[in-house]
Amino acid sequence: MRKQLVLTASGRDRVGIIEEMTELLLRYEGNVESSRMVRLGGDFALLMFVSAPVEKIQDLRCALSEVHYAKYDVHTRLSEVVEPEETSAVPCAITVLGADHMGIIHQVTRYLSEQGINLETMTTEVSAAPMSGTPLFAMSAVVKVPPQLGVDDLREALEFIGEETGTDTKVFPHIDEE
Repeated sequence: MRKQLVLTASGRDRVGIIEEMTELLLRYEGNVESSRMVRLGGDFALLMFVSAPVEKIQDLRCALSEVHYAKYDVHTRLSEVVEPEETSAVPCAITVLGADHMGIIHQVTRYLSEQGINLETMTTEVSAAPMSGTPLFAMSAVVKVPPQLGVDDLREALEFIGEETGTDTKVFPHIDEE
């Protein structure tokens, strides 16, 4: 039998971080079931959903704790695989693009939260516009829209938020790529 844990780690970016982490996982028969990794400025952050044999999970957590004190900020949390509920929620993709300013993420996510819309994934980035160098904000997200709301209602509300924030918002059906 296997147990699952969520592993987060961050620290100064350098070559070999993933190789070191996966080597440590292998020592305890750990398997990466899902992960996200990204370089942020001069740092590197990873998020992994890991499984390991029940009898080795605590030793793995201890080994990861030692890595925490030696090199990176590492945290683990015991978790479990949760079977998705049968629901008629509609998966949708959201994009938000425009000039960067404070509060865009908060305004969009506040609305989503108020409507009971669950965020499945979200990425944001600020980059320089090609000609002017103006900071441009880009967000993409996948959400589950509850049936009582409706995709058209979400689209209309996010267009209104886009007008308020000076951004271009789009909502479209999301096709799961798994």
